[in-house]
Amino acid sequence: METSTLHHSPNFGLIMLPNMNLDIATTYLQYDVYRYFWYTIHTGGGTRMGSFPEIEHVVEVPLLSKATSTTSHNHKGGFRTLPFIIANEAFERLASIGLMPNMILYLTREYGMETAAATNFLLLWSAATNFTPLIAALLADSCVGRYSMIAFGSVTSLLGMVLLWSTTMIPRQTSNQLTNVYNSTSTMQLLILHSSFALMAIGAGGIRSSSLAFGVDQLSMKDKDGNVKESYFGWYYASVTLSILLGLTGVVYIQETIGWKVGFGIPVILMFISTISFFLASPFYVKLETKKNMVSGLAQVIVASYRNRLVQLNQEYGNLTYYHEKDSILLVPSESLRFLNKACMIKDPSQDLKPDGRPLNPWNLCTVDQVEELKALLRVIPIWTAGIMLTVNVSQGSFLVLEASSMDRHITSNFEIPSGSFGTFMIISVVLWVILYDRVLVPAASLILGRPACLGSKQKIGLGLFSSCVSIASLAIVENIRRGIAIDQGYSEQPQAVVNLSALWLLPRQILDGLAEASACIGQNEFFLAELPQSMSSLASTLGGLAMSVGNLAASFVLSGVDGVTGGGGNESWLSSNINKGHYDYYYAFIFSLCIANFGYFIYCSKAYGPCKGNGKYNFK
Repeated sequence: METSTLHHSPNFGLIMLPNMNLDIATTYLQYDVYRYFWYTIHTGGGTRMGSFPEIEHVVEVPLLSKATSTTSHNHKGGFRTLPFIIANEAFERLASIGLMPNMILYLTREYGMETAAATNFLLLWSAATNFTPLIAALLADSCVGRYSMIAFGSVTSLLGMVLLWSTTMIPRQTSNQLTNVYNSTSTMQLLILHSSFALMAIGAGGIRSSSLAFGVDQLSMKDKDGNVKESYFGWYYASVTLSILLGLTGVVYIQETIGWKVGFGIPVILMFISTISFFLASPFYVKLETKKNMVSGLAQVIVASYRNRLVQLNQEYGNLTYYHEKDSILLVPSESLRFLNKACMIKDPSQDLKPDGRPLNPWNLCTVDQVEELKALLRVIPIWTAGIMLTVNVSQGSFLVLEASSMDRHITSNFEIPSGSFGTFMIISVVLWVILYDRVLVPAASLILGRPACLGSKQKIGLGLFSSCVSIASLAIVENIRRGIAIDQGYSEQPQAVVNLSALWLLPRQILDGLAEASACIGQNEFFLAELPQSMSSLASTLGGLAMSVGNLAASFVLSGVDGVTGGGGNESWLSSNINKGHYDYYYAFIFSLCIANFGYFIYCSKAYGPCKGNGKYNFK
């Protein structure tokens, strides 16, 4: 057995051709890399690392430089800036969430939209609001920076809300008492309405994509204190949750009791406060320089793989040379999705590398880490797609408002719950389920089993998807009963009439949706963050929002299809604007069938994926 001594310098890494098992090679590499770092720290430089068995070739390549900020910010940032950042997003959420619940009523009653058309409109707006943060995050990281993105988002959101508020003061369906002719909504009025929603979606993307990371930037330039950072995360999420609750209760109540002008004017004031609070601390913010985004690295792998598509991959690693960074523990790519390995394979060092060892063209030659990052992303996509159906189910909340408005919402003789506030119960349910799981179920299970125990990430996703199936089934049953009572009471032609059925029967749906959200969404975040490389953490944190965006689009597609098919030939659509003449119970049953099929799809994908990273003795079996 031959051995070769490897020499290292601070600026160079290795490419090697081992004729040995990949696991053994990785073990040797990890061991010597750790030794090298220890040696460098204690001696001031790296010289001799040690020996690797069965090394055929060694090619030195430079360590890719990492962008750093060259500006000193010792006098900026810190905890003092965080309240302004938190207030900015908290007030934005309060303003935008407060508009959402009753918007279906505003569009149908004030603009005369059909129920299906108005719901589609809101689904598309929700999809845009969840998708724009992804685009904004890429732009903030690679072009404009986080501060500029939040500032742009704040001003844009404020402008959108001002436009929406102005629609409450523009005359719409006015009538002439002599001729009894109605003037429908004009093109200009619709243009203002659509523009307001577009601006709010763009603005929300600018704020939500960068606020959390921008707050971390303020701490990163100071002496890092774990308690401060943990406190920041806690206050951030607590403020957002509180804002959502206030929006679904206080703002909605004002809209229903005082009217649209005041109800839409309150969000304008809140958004104005949000914008001012952010700009007040501008002189004290740390504003980091932008750097190259990882998306370009993933694109380079795809392009390089295609350009090298004719290159043959041999089974023996000893016949191949791969390009990697010095500080990477990956010398060779994995065997899964082998066609991507061509992106990091060195065919001819004299043609692929510069004299200093760098690639001549990064679009022809990538690192092993880049290849493995793309592989990891492709592997999680099937399970990611299974989460889309969860959003399709939750997106039926607009119909829930219509049902609640036609049911008895009284808690006492003098107080009734606003129909738009029923979404609050799902948020409360989310919080309660999280507390119940973390403080009751996990300790109890650990005590019974005699060891620490918890649900794995895929188990949480599965539980959430199953709860979503039961949730929509319960809604179908309640709607069937409600519709039957409405017809028996003679309300077939009166969709706004209140039937003799308590709206509290809608709570099982909300409670189960809360369990689905608490379990599946947390499980998805855990899964993506664990399975994707640490260098892709930002992308991993946006996958959930991207699934929501796609889910809203899918819900719009399903709704349009059902409305078109069932309403053809002069028939009454299942999704008729007259909720008592339509068949929303059939529509919910159809969604239930899709949820069941999706649950089976998830089980298949979960088994095909195999064990997750970190799944072990602490997970339920």
